[in-house]
Amino acid sequence: MNANAATSPKIKVTALPGDGIGPEVMAATIRILDAAGAPIDWEYAEAGAEAFKKGIVTGVPRETLDSISRNKLALKSPLETPVGFGGKSANVTMRKYFELYANIRPVRELPGITTPFSGRGIDMVIVRENVEDVYAGIEHMQTTTVAQCLKLMTAPGCERIIRAAYGLAQAEERKKVTVATKANIMKLTEGMMKRMGEKVAPEFPDIKPEHIIIDNCAHQLVIKPEAFDVIVTSNMNGDIISDLAAGLVGGLGIAPSSNLGDHAAMFEAVHGSAPDIAGKGLANPTALLSAAIMLLRHIAAFDVAEKVEQALFITLAEGKNLTGDLAPRGHGVGTAAFTDQVIANLGRFSAMKSRTYNKFELKTWPELTAHTEPTTRELVGIDVFLETDLGSEELGKTLEAIAQDSPFTLSGISNRGVQVYPPTGGFTFLVDHFACRFMFKNPISLTDSTSSGQPEISYLVQRLGAKFTWMHIEKLQRFDGKDAFERPQGA
Repeated sequence: MNANAATSPKIKVTALPGDGIGPEVMAATIRILDAAGAPIDWEYAEAGAEAFKKGIVTGVPRETLDSISRNKLALKSPLETPVGFGGKSANVTMRKYFELYANIRPVRELPGITTPFSGRGIDMVIVRENVEDVYAGIEHMQTTTVAQCLKLMTAPGCERIIRAAYGLAQAEERKKVTVATKANIMKLTEGMMKRMGEKVAPEFPDIKPEHIIIDNCAHQLVIKPEAFDVIVTSNMNGDIISDLAAGLVGGLGIAPSSNLGDHAAMFEAVHGSAPDIAGKGLANPTALLSAAIMLLRHIAAFDVAEKVEQALFITLAEGKNLTGDLAPRGHGVGTAAFTDQVIANLGRFSAMKSRTYNKFELKTWPELTAHTEPTTRELVGIDVFLETDLGSEELGKTLEAIAQDSPFTLSGISNRGVQVYPPTGGFTFLVDHFACRFMFKNPISLTDSTSSGQPEISYLVQRLGAKFTWMHIEKLQRFDGKDAFERPQGA
């Protein structure tokens, strides 16, 4: 954009002041951006505690969703999910509503903030898939003592977050993308992320691809964090390691974040609402200000973004008028004095340079239900999950008898993922939740057959239900000659 921001048209952005210290850090951030000439016209909206108190169970009023839908941009302070006013998170509501699938968490060593890792040159970005995985929140009590959480990962979900990571690496002129997964254990779900990384990487020959097991990633983040550039990972993994990484450079109090999708982009501070200091004028606006800098770069206001970032760097480096969480004990100032200091430093440049940034846009995905039909599809069996207090040996013999005159044979029984029948000689503590695998004696081709397998499955389940309580059934399929299911441990 033109270096003279005042001559540029202003862009409407929804501002969500939030709860606790949120309104204070929002006001401070907007003061700084206005002083820097940011080309933004603010439209204020409500979300969080006050919305819950009004009986809005999502914590996000319709008017707020409409504002973000119109503007497609939002800057958000911390929001509360108060006990007694609703169970849903307003943050999650907005991520899901707008399909903000890419969570971007930059992690950079800042001047003037001393940590055990100072001087290591930490400068990385965590790219976290933001809407799938176990955070889809699909949970069931299978028995009174066994809970289930479904881990759903999709090929389109993996592809778009991998592409987001490579696109960001290009925009920031970074050299390496590390895909971090638990593919060694969860070969279908986490393995999908690994395989997608291998599929997409050749399209970006100037960027070095890498794969790492997620627990080793956490280990290496502590051992040699400077070795990472861009890390992309699934939802829960990303939630954990992004907080870990923030701790390396000073903690969540200075950590910004963006949530990007095809329909909107939301920029936010990562820290909480800190109700203990709310209204006291003591809050540190660094995290939200840093998120606002990300917003400026998102709208290609690169000159203003650098101007604000450099003023922040100078303020932190010189150590004048820092808030209490950053200053030596007893020498902290309030939010207003810190804000005034950043504004006074606008136009100055620190020894720490801002990175090179170019326009970063996500690949737009088509508005349709994603589906890929295999060339061949076979139904080879079913897993039936039973509740019983029988031992594995007695259960196995009983199920073999039930299946004897059916189209199935009992292949095995597992308990919490470990085969317990036929016995393997291992030692497994049993709970009342057994996965019983029945294989078709003659697999059914679903590609060129009129049979769906449904009558055969119904016949078996009816016989099982006469004797046992069953929770759910999983079809065992084979796509293009390859098993689309895993075997239990020990099988």
